[in-house]
Amino acid sequence: MTPEERKLLGILRNHQILGIGFRRQHAIGHFVVDFCAPSEKIIIEVDGNQHLDKNDYDLARMDFLSTKGYRVLRFWNNEIIHNIQSVIERIFRAIQDSN
Repeated sequence: MTPEERKLLGILRNHQILGIGFRRQHAIGHFVVDFCAPSEKIIIEVDGNQHLDKNDYDLARMDFLSTKGYRVLRFWNNEIIHNIQSVIERIFRAIQDSN
């Protein structure tokens, strides 16, 4: 896990956001996502610089996941490091919107 994933995991574990459980490194089809709340069909991906060159792959992956009914939230490492409150608020709103 990256430091950014560990930081986010510290917030997602133990159902700290609206009582929703997130799984880490959850497989969906042939993809493994960073975090998933299966009950809400929400995926959270933490992206570093390696994703700058993988745009086509990431788009195909997001298309596949959306066909399975998942909503994908993507956050850059620097968002988690420098603006974690905004990240939490976006996750909170996504959960509320899914209900």
